[in-house]
Amino acid sequence: MRLWGALYALTWVVVIEFILGLVPLARNLLDYLHLVLGFVIIAITYSNYRALRGTTVMGRVKRTSRASYQISYVVGATGLLMFFGIGSGWTILFGISLYGFLIFLHLVLALAIVTQAAAVAIAYDMWEEKEFTAETVAGDVPAPPVPAAFAAAHPPSKAPAPER
Repeated sequence: MRLWGALYALTWVVVIEFILGLVPLARNLLDYLHLVLGFVIIAITYSNYRALRGTTVMGRVKRTSRASYQISYVVGATGLLMFFGIGSGWTILFGISLYGFLIFLHLVLALAIVTQAAAVAIAYDMWEEKEFTAETVAGDVPAPPVPAAFAAAHPPSKAPAPER
């Protein structure tokens, strides 16, 4: 898979994780699937970070990818603590259990991963296509660029423009 595809794939795997966490049916099966996908997310964030380090993409993209990788470990750790029910009987502050705090932290950090993953994927894709070098007219939303291979295979038609 090309790097841009792996970067976008991370976003969708995290979205699937959110869906699994929200479905109330078949909790035991979905909990195990959620756990497995959590390890997959850690692996993908690491793989993406390592692959980006091998490119000349801007430093901010590499740092954001590294942050996603580092956060994925914390999300994984909080997930494992919750999976084993750690802290469910420990009240820490204002009647909130440690388990409740872990759920909150797990969710907030997972949201950070999905937003950073999307940002990294878009930034890398724009860098790879050199789209960031072309400015547009204010107020205009231009059509997406046509890949050279597609343009060569499908030349524009010579039909006259419709009258207005």
